[in-house]
Amino acid sequence: MTTIISFAEGEANLDWIKLTDALAAGHDLPKAEISDSFLYRGKDTLLQRQAWIDGMGIGVKSATVFPGNPAQGVPMIHGGVTLYDDAHGILEALIDFHLVTKWKTAGDSLLAARRLARPDSRKILIVGAGTVGRNLHAAYSAAFPDAQFTVWNRTQANAEKMAEEIEGLAVANDLETAVGEADIITSATMSTEPILRGDWLQPGQHVDLIGAYRPDMREIDNTALTRARLFVDSYDTTLDHIGEMKIPLAEGVISRDDIIADYYSLADFTRQSDDEITLFKNGGGAHLDLMTSRFILDQFKGA
Repeated sequence: MTTIISFAEGEANLDWIKLTDALAAGHDLPKAEISDSFLYRGKDTLLQRQAWIDGMGIGVKSATVFPGNPAQGVPMIHGGVTLYDDAHGILEALIDFHLVTKWKTAGDSLLAARRLARPDSRKILIVGAGTVGRNLHAAYSAAFPDAQFTVWNRTQANAEKMAEEIEGLAVANDLETAVGEADIITSATMSTEPILRGDWLQPGQHVDLIGAYRPDMREIDNTALTRARLFVDSYDTTLDHIGEMKIPLAEGVISRDDIIADYYSLADFTRQSDDEITLFKNGGGAHLDLMTSRFILDQFKGA
Protein backbone atom coordinates (compact mmCIF):
# COMPACT_ATOMS: atom_id res chain seq x y z
CA MET A 1 0.00 0.00 0.00
CA THR A 2 1.26 3.47 -0.88
CA THR A 3 2.03 5.71 2.11
CA ILE A 4 0.72 9.29 1.88
CA ILE A 5 2.60 11.81 4.03
CA SER A 6 1.20 15.27 4.67
CA PHE A 7 3.35 18.20 5.78
CA ALA A 8 2.30 18.15 9.43
CA GLU A 9 2.42 14.38 9.82
CA GLY A 10 5.80 14.08 8.15
CA GLU A 11 7.49 16.97 9.91
CA ALA A 12 6.55 15.69 13.37
CA ASN A 13 9.13 12.92 13.02
CA LEU A 14 12.07 14.87 11.58
CA ASP A 15 15.40 16.03 12.98
CA TRP A 16 17.89 18.33 11.22
CA ILE A 17 21.05 16.58 12.39
CA LYS A 18 19.74 13.14 11.43
CA LEU A 19 18.80 14.52 8.01
CA THR A 20 22.33 15.77 7.35
CA ASP A 21 23.68 12.37 8.37
CA ALA A 22 21.25 10.75 5.92
CA LEU A 23 22.36 13.10 3.12
CA ALA A 24 25.98 12.20 3.83
CA ALA A 25 25.15 8.48 3.73
CA GLY A 26 23.24 8.93 0.47
CA HIS A 27 26.38 10.20 -1.19
CA ASP A 28 28.18 6.98 -0.27
CA LEU A 29 25.88 5.14 -2.69
CA PRO A 30 26.50 5.07 -6.46
CA LYS A 31 26.17 8.48 -8.10
CA ALA A 32 22.60 9.44 -8.92
CA GLU A 33 21.16 9.65 -12.41
CA ILE A 34 19.20 12.91 -12.58
CA SER A 35 17.12 14.82 -15.11
CA ASP A 36 14.66 17.71 -15.24
CA SER A 37 11.73 18.30 -17.58
CA PHE A 38 9.39 21.25 -18.18
CA LEU A 39 5.97 21.70 -19.76
CA TYR A 40 4.42 25.12 -20.37
CA ARG A 41 0.99 26.64 -20.96
CA GLY A 42 1.46 30.35 -21.31
CA LYS A 43 2.88 31.52 -18.00
CA ASP A 44 1.96 28.27 -16.23
CA THR A 45 4.65 25.61 -15.73
CA LEU A 46 4.90 21.95 -14.83
CA LEU A 47 8.38 21.10 -13.55
CA GLN A 48 9.52 17.55 -12.89
CA ARG A 49 12.84 16.68 -11.29
CA GLN A 50 13.70 13.02 -11.12
CA ALA A 51 16.53 10.93 -9.73
CA TRP A 52 17.49 7.27 -9.50
CA ILE A 53 20.05 6.10 -6.97
CA ASP A 54 21.05 2.45 -7.11
CA GLY A 55 20.37 1.06 -3.65
CA MET A 56 17.92 3.79 -2.67
CA GLY A 57 15.21 3.94 -5.31
CA ILE A 58 13.57 6.49 -7.58
CA GLY A 59 12.13 9.88 -6.74
CA VAL A 60 10.06 12.20 -8.93
CA LYS A 61 9.36 15.70 -7.62
CA SER A 62 6.56 17.43 -9.54
CA ALA A 63 5.65 21.09 -9.15
CA THR A 64 3.03 23.27 -10.81
CA VAL A 65 3.75 27.00 -10.92
CA PHE A 66 0.70 29.12 -11.78
CA PRO A 67 1.65 32.82 -11.40
CA GLY A 68 -1.99 33.96 -11.65
CA ASN A 69 -3.12 31.97 -8.62
CA PRO A 70 -2.38 34.51 -5.85
CA ALA A 71 -4.73 37.04 -7.43
CA GLN A 72 -7.48 34.45 -6.95
CA GLY A 73 -6.50 33.62 -3.39
CA VAL A 74 -4.74 30.37 -4.34
CA PRO A 75 -1.05 29.60 -3.65
CA MET A 76 1.22 29.84 -6.69
CA ILE A 77 3.08 26.52 -6.25
CA HIS A 78 1.68 23.04 -5.71
CA GLY A 79 3.23 19.63 -6.05
CA GLY A 80 4.18 16.30 -4.65
CA VAL A 81 7.01 13.79 -4.53
CA THR A 82 6.50 10.20 -5.60
CA LEU A 83 8.94 7.67 -4.20
CA TYR A 84 9.50 4.24 -5.78
CA ASP A 85 11.31 1.29 -4.25
CA ASP A 86 14.65 0.23 -5.69
CA ALA A 87 14.05 -3.49 -6.05
CA HIS A 88 10.79 -3.56 -8.03
CA GLY A 89 9.86 0.03 -8.88
CA ILE A 90 6.79 -0.15 -6.64
CA LEU A 91 5.20 3.17 -5.65
CA GLU A 92 6.05 3.47 -1.95
CA ALA A 93 5.01 6.96 -0.98
CA LEU A 94 3.46 10.25 -1.99
CA ILE A 95 5.00 13.07 0.07
CA ASP A 96 4.02 16.72 0.37
CA PHE A 97 6.11 18.86 -2.00
CA HIS A 98 6.63 21.70 0.46
CA LEU A 99 7.81 19.32 3.19
CA VAL A 100 10.51 17.83 0.97
CA THR A 101 11.59 21.24 -0.35
CA LYS A 102 11.87 22.77 3.13
CA TRP A 103 14.00 20.03 4.61
CA LYS A 104 16.08 19.38 1.48
CA THR A 105 17.02 23.03 0.95
CA ALA A 106 18.00 23.94 4.51
CA GLY A 107 19.44 20.50 5.24
CA ASP A 108 21.67 20.72 2.15
CA SER A 109 23.25 23.90 3.52
CA LEU A 110 23.47 22.58 7.06
CA LEU A 111 25.49 19.55 5.97
CA ALA A 112 28.16 21.86 4.52
CA ALA A 113 28.12 24.14 7.56
CA ARG A 114 28.63 21.21 9.92
CA ARG A 115 31.79 20.37 7.96
CA LEU A 116 33.12 23.82 7.04
CA ALA A 117 32.01 26.40 9.64
CA ARG A 118 34.08 26.82 12.78
CA PRO A 119 32.51 24.74 15.56
CA ASP A 120 32.70 27.77 17.85
CA SER A 121 30.59 29.92 15.49
CA ARG A 122 28.23 32.01 17.61
CA LYS A 123 26.95 34.78 15.33
CA ILE A 124 24.84 33.75 12.33
CA LEU A 125 23.51 36.23 9.78
CA ILE A 126 20.51 35.27 7.66
CA VAL A 127 20.24 37.36 4.48
CA GLY A 128 16.65 37.22 3.25
CA ALA A 129 13.49 37.17 5.35
CA GLY A 130 11.40 34.79 3.28
CA THR A 131 10.27 31.23 3.93
CA VAL A 132 13.74 29.82 3.26
CA GLY A 133 15.26 32.27 5.73
CA ARG A 134 12.91 31.02 8.43
CA ASN A 135 13.79 27.42 7.61
CA LEU A 136 17.50 28.24 7.79
CA HIS A 137 17.02 29.60 11.30
CA ALA A 138 15.45 26.30 12.35
CA ALA A 139 18.17 24.21 10.70
CA TYR A 140 21.17 26.18 11.92
CA SER A 141 19.71 26.33 15.44
CA ALA A 142 19.96 22.55 15.59
CA ALA A 143 23.71 22.50 14.88
CA PHE A 144 24.62 25.77 16.60
CA PRO A 145 22.22 25.91 19.58
CA ASP A 146 24.09 28.72 21.35
CA ALA A 147 24.24 31.01 18.32
CA GLN A 148 22.83 34.52 18.15
CA PHE A 149 20.89 35.11 14.93
CA THR A 150 20.47 38.31 12.96
CA VAL A 151 18.40 38.83 9.81
CA TRP A 152 18.84 41.42 7.07
CA ASN A 153 16.36 41.97 4.28
CA ARG A 154 16.22 44.55 1.51
CA THR A 155 12.75 45.52 2.74
CA GLN A 156 13.34 46.00 6.45
CA ALA A 157 9.68 45.61 7.35
CA ASN A 158 9.85 41.98 6.26
CA ALA A 159 12.90 41.40 8.45
CA GLU A 160 11.08 42.97 11.39
CA LYS A 161 8.09 40.71 10.78
CA MET A 162 10.37 37.66 10.81
CA ALA A 163 11.95 38.87 14.07
CA GLU A 164 8.49 39.18 15.64
CA GLU A 165 7.86 35.52 14.81
CA ILE A 166 11.22 34.16 16.06
CA GLU A 167 12.25 34.81 19.64
CA GLY A 168 15.73 36.30 20.02
CA LEU A 169 16.18 37.16 16.34
CA ALA A 170 17.74 40.60 15.83
CA VAL A 171 17.31 42.83 12.77
CA ALA A 172 20.33 44.31 10.98
CA ASN A 173 20.03 47.79 9.52
CA ASP A 174 23.29 47.75 7.55
CA LEU A 175 24.33 44.68 5.56
CA GLU A 176 28.06 45.48 5.44
CA THR A 177 28.25 45.83 9.22
CA ALA A 178 26.21 42.67 9.77
CA VAL A 179 28.42 40.63 7.44
CA GLY A 180 31.56 41.87 9.18
CA GLU A 181 30.26 40.80 12.59
CA ALA A 182 29.05 37.30 11.60
CA ASP A 183 30.76 33.93 11.90
CA ILE A 184 28.35 32.37 9.40
CA ILE A 185 26.51 34.18 6.60
CA THR A 186 23.65 32.23 5.03
CA SER A 187 21.92 33.96 2.12
CA ALA A 188 18.62 33.15 0.43
CA THR A 189 17.57 36.05 -1.79
CA MET A 190 16.26 36.38 -5.33
CA SER A 191 19.04 38.76 -6.34
CA THR A 192 20.42 38.83 -9.88
CA GLU A 193 23.18 41.28 -8.92
CA PRO A 194 25.62 40.53 -6.08
CA ILE A 195 24.57 42.04 -2.77
CA LEU A 196 27.37 40.44 -0.72
CA ARG A 197 30.86 41.88 -1.18
CA GLY A 198 34.11 40.01 -0.74
CA ASP A 199 35.73 43.08 0.79
CA TRP A 200 33.31 42.76 3.71
CA LEU A 201 34.34 39.21 4.60
CA GLN A 202 36.48 38.49 7.65
CA PRO A 203 38.95 35.67 8.36
CA GLY A 204 37.34 32.49 9.64
CA GLN A 205 33.87 33.04 8.21
CA HIS A 206 31.70 30.49 6.46
CA VAL A 207 29.44 31.71 3.63
CA ASP A 208 26.40 29.70 2.55
CA LEU A 209 24.70 30.75 -0.72
CA ILE A 210 21.24 29.43 -1.51
CA GLY A 211 19.15 31.96 -3.40
CA ALA A 212 20.55 31.90 -6.96
CA TYR A 213 19.08 29.13 -9.11
CA ARG A 214 19.09 30.57 -12.66
CA PRO A 215 22.01 31.38 -14.98
CA ASP A 216 21.44 35.12 -14.47
CA MET A 217 21.34 35.06 -10.66
CA ARG A 218 24.14 35.86 -8.21
CA GLU A 219 24.27 36.81 -4.54
CA ILE A 220 28.03 37.39 -4.08
CA ASP A 221 30.75 39.15 -6.05
CA ASN A 222 33.97 37.95 -7.68
CA THR A 223 36.18 39.23 -4.88
CA ALA A 224 34.54 36.85 -2.42
CA LEU A 225 35.10 33.90 -4.73
CA THR A 226 38.81 34.65 -5.03
CA ARG A 227 39.20 35.07 -1.25
CA ALA A 228 37.43 31.86 -0.22
CA ARG A 229 37.88 28.11 -0.54
CA LEU A 230 34.95 27.03 -2.72
CA PHE A 231 32.60 24.05 -2.37
CA VAL A 232 29.31 22.99 -4.02
CA ASP A 233 26.72 20.34 -3.30
CA SER A 234 26.82 19.02 -6.89
CA TYR A 235 29.07 19.86 -9.80
CA ASP A 236 26.28 18.73 -12.13
CA THR A 237 23.59 21.11 -10.81
CA THR A 238 25.67 24.21 -10.11
CA LEU A 239 28.59 24.85 -12.44
CA ASP A 240 26.78 25.06 -15.78
CA HIS A 241 23.34 26.11 -14.56
CA ILE A 242 23.60 28.77 -11.85
CA GLY A 243 25.09 32.21 -12.32
CA GLU A 244 26.86 32.11 -8.95
CA MET A 245 29.47 29.80 -10.48
CA LYS A 246 28.63 29.82 -14.19
CA ILE A 247 29.36 33.54 -14.73
CA PRO A 248 32.74 33.75 -12.93
CA LEU A 249 33.83 30.48 -14.54
CA ALA A 250 32.97 31.85 -18.00
CA GLU A 251 34.79 35.11 -17.24
CA GLY A 252 37.91 33.29 -16.04
CA VAL A 253 37.65 34.76 -12.54
CA ILE A 254 37.84 31.23 -11.15
CA SER A 255 38.56 27.85 -12.73
CA ARG A 256 36.91 24.52 -12.13
CA ASP A 257 39.99 23.45 -10.16
CA ASP A 258 39.23 26.22 -7.66
CA ILE A 259 36.05 24.39 -6.64
CA ILE A 260 37.49 21.90 -4.21
CA ALA A 261 34.72 19.32 -3.92
CA ASP A 262 31.06 18.42 -4.13
CA TYR A 263 29.23 16.05 -1.83
CA TYR A 264 30.43 12.99 -3.70
CA SER A 265 33.86 13.85 -2.21
CA LEU A 266 32.53 14.71 1.22
CA ALA A 267 35.81 13.83 2.94
CA ASP A 268 37.31 16.91 1.27
CA PHE A 269 34.82 19.20 3.04
CA THR A 270 37.28 20.30 5.69
CA ARG A 271 38.47 23.56 7.17
CA GLN A 272 42.27 23.86 6.98
CA SER A 273 42.61 26.71 9.48
CA ASP A 274 40.55 28.92 11.77
CA ASP A 275 41.36 31.94 9.61
CA GLU A 276 40.37 30.74 6.16
CA ILE A 277 37.07 31.74 4.56
CA THR A 278 34.92 28.88 3.27
CA LEU A 279 32.12 29.34 0.73
CA PHE A 280 29.45 26.82 -0.19
CA LYS A 281 26.99 27.05 -3.07
CA ASN A 282 23.73 25.19 -2.50
CA GLY A 283 22.39 24.31 -5.95
CA GLY A 284 20.00 21.51 -5.03
CA GLY A 285 19.10 18.69 -7.37
CA ALA A 286 16.66 15.83 -7.71
CA HIS A 287 19.09 13.42 -6.01
CA LEU A 288 18.88 15.51 -2.83
CA ASP A 289 15.08 15.49 -3.06
CA LEU A 290 15.24 11.70 -3.31
CA MET A 291 17.58 11.36 -0.33
CA THR A 292 15.40 13.68 1.72
CA SER A 293 12.21 11.88 0.71
CA ARG A 294 13.67 8.52 1.67
CA PHE A 295 14.67 9.99 5.05
CA ILE A 296 11.17 11.39 5.57
CA LEU A 297 9.56 8.04 4.75
CA ASP A 298 11.94 6.12 7.00
CA GLN A 299 11.31 8.48 9.91
CA PHE A 300 7.56 8.37 9.31
CA LYS A 301 7.64 4.58 9.53
CA GLY A 302 9.92 4.68 12.55
CA ALA A 303 12.90 3.14 10.82
